[in-house]
Amino acid sequence: MKNPDFTADKALAKDFLSNFVGPHGDPKYLNILQDVANRKIRAVQIELDDLFHHKDVDEEFLQRVTENTRRYVGIFAEAMDEIMPEPTEAYTVDEDRDILMTQRVDEGVDGGADGTDPLQRMPPDIKRFFEVYIKTFSKATPLTIRQVKASNIGQLVKISGIVTRCSDVKPLMQVAVYTCEECGFEIYQEVTARVFMPLIECPSQRCKLNKAKGNLILQLRASKFLKFQEVKLQELAEHVPKGHIPRSLTVHLRGELTRKVAPGDVVEMSGIFLPMPYYGFRAMRAGLVADTYLEAMSVTHFKKKYEEYDLKGDEQEQIDRLAEDGDIYSKLARSLAPEIFGHEDVKKALLLLLVGAPHRKLADGMKIRGDLHICMMGDPGVAKSQLLKHIINVAPRGVYTTGRGSSGVGLTAAVQKDPVTNEFVLEGGALVLADMGICAIDEFDKMEESDRTAIHEVMEQQTVSIAKAGITTSLNARTAILAAANPAWGRYDMRRTPAENINLPPALLSRFDLLWLILDRADMETDLEMARHIVHVHQNLESPALGFTPLEPSVLRQGHCSSTHTRRVIPSVPRELEEYIATAYSSIRQEEAKSNAPTSYTTIRTLLSILRISIALARLRFSETVAQSDVDEALRLMQMSKYSLYSDDRQRSGLDAISDIYSILRDEAARTSSMDVRYAHALNLISRKGYSEAQLKECLEEYASLNVWQIHPSTFDIHFIDA
Repeated sequence: MKNPDFTADKALAKDFLSNFVGPHGDPKYLNILQDVANRKIRAVQIELDDLFHHKDVDEEFLQRVTENTRRYVGIFAEAMDEIMPEPTEAYTVDEDRDILMTQRVDEGVDGGADGTDPLQRMPPDIKRFFEVYIKTFSKATPLTIRQVKASNIGQLVKISGIVTRCSDVKPLMQVAVYTCEECGFEIYQEVTARVFMPLIECPSQRCKLNKAKGNLILQLRASKFLKFQEVKLQELAEHVPKGHIPRSLTVHLRGELTRKVAPGDVVEMSGIFLPMPYYGFRAMRAGLVADTYLEAMSVTHFKKKYEEYDLKGDEQEQIDRLAEDGDIYSKLARSLAPEIFGHEDVKKALLLLLVGAPHRKLADGMKIRGDLHICMMGDPGVAKSQLLKHIINVAPRGVYTTGRGSSGVGLTAAVQKDPVTNEFVLEGGALVLADMGICAIDEFDKMEESDRTAIHEVMEQQTVSIAKAGITTSLNARTAILAAANPAWGRYDMRRTPAENINLPPALLSRFDLLWLILDRADMETDLEMARHIVHVHQNLESPALGFTPLEPSVLRQGHCSSTHTRRVIPSVPRELEEYIATAYSSIRQEEAKSNAPTSYTTIRTLLSILRISIALARLRFSETVAQSDVDEALRLMQMSKYSLYSDDRQRSGLDAISDIYSILRDEAARTSSMDVRYAHALNLISRKGYSEAQLKECLEEYASLNVWQIHPSTFDIHFIDA
């Protein structure tokens, strides 16, 4: 390739900036430069997509820009200096900066006192009040950190990863300005690296002629500083080969790109891959070896925050159609991991975990959490881990970890020494990284007891309190915890009590809104259906037809369960439901007190769990108030979470389904001292015990033929015949 002609390339850059027309027919970059002149914006982003589509730009110029990006950032900045329009609006004056610039122009400093000394020429950077970034192609496939090689040095690359650590934003000197005590001249020193050697003696011609060693004083107010932040970007788990440690890369964010990311964000960054030589004592040991870093040019969030989602037209239509559908709750739940057979109620619970309830803050500052915590405990091979992975994929912000591979410090926070500033800093663990998102912990039962206690505070207070190495603070960890565990002996042992099988301390157990027991029981029909489903998925790499088109994870993430609309809805519990909820809670407590082997640990937290699940259900309907059906569904889910145990109890008791349904309805009529039971109420009662509507109708017909009760022909309400 021939040597580049930078003067010709600057002319090409000026032509591109002056003549490029945007999609609406307006001069895109001239409009941006006008906003810069009016001090409305401080950053100009040159998009390679625009350079590619510009008629006067050839491929060789585009290649030079991508392979020598740092030089061409300067060329584009010089081109902008030359074509910068005059301001058309009044702008806010930056007093120090503008007064100094006016004074320098008046004194003719720009050309130097005698016009010859380069150190007295004003650098272009000190006059600029904007920054230039070059953004790579939007459709370029991001590289993993492992794929960035030495051949990419100096080039514009696009990398994906997860942010693990962010430093504080510090000022970075870009141009140092000195004043000589002898001759009074201003001396300028451009700083291009992280470290520089300050000038001590005045190099001006006057001091040399007078043979005076003029002492230079650094003028901080006259110097130019840039916002600087250092970020650690780590490989995503799916990009790490088996048996390898995730690699990380240092990223330097400057100017307007600072404060764009936080620990835990999954991002795509484009930037210039550059070497960074060691300095000081490390340089003596390192020899010719240099470290590498990425000088960021653009930052794109892979998973945006809830409030940042902007639905496209077709996605909005799909969501609106589902919202009008009466069966949206069921369809959204079935869209979660459709390749996993069954688990309809488990998926409904996980859908509500994604939606969540709003956080409540009382007048005195007390907080009541809105996030739901769910623990799935079951036999091996019931797809617990697959469900966890799918939820993390769907959630806008999620962190996946395992119990055996996590320590208490790794989950909460660690105190480390920052290599940039040598200060002690807090580095957030998995729960802090998952703030305002979901933290999935697999193999929850394999965790050490000392590590598991670290989760207690996070689950209820939603903070991580630290008092280490002179740092006493509290970090936010507003995260929903989704845990998966095996029973105490690997499989659930029906000969032992539920408490012995679950083997979790009551303090932790009560913090979970739902503890879902998934037992693997031999059943001819279910096993046949499951086997057919798995074989179909294995052959076709997709789930069998569901009767409707399931939503893609991206639409689920952006759509109903995580959209701005759902999260903005803050439903309230009406007064007429207060007594109903209180009665339901007290009856659960009474049932547990009478039971010889209680299947759950009911505390006042259970009441809050009922409220949270009910509010999440109301959110799904975009409703401002909680309905009784929401409370009934919340109670049903809590009952169904122990369905495997109830079905086994019924087998031991010898009752068939029809007889059991009859006894449930008879007991309800006796409890209310009424001869009538509404059909909707009856359906809710038997659903909580794991029976279907078809079984209820069969029971109604059978006992109606025996003249035990009468059935209303249209509403199916039940009236007991007083014998």
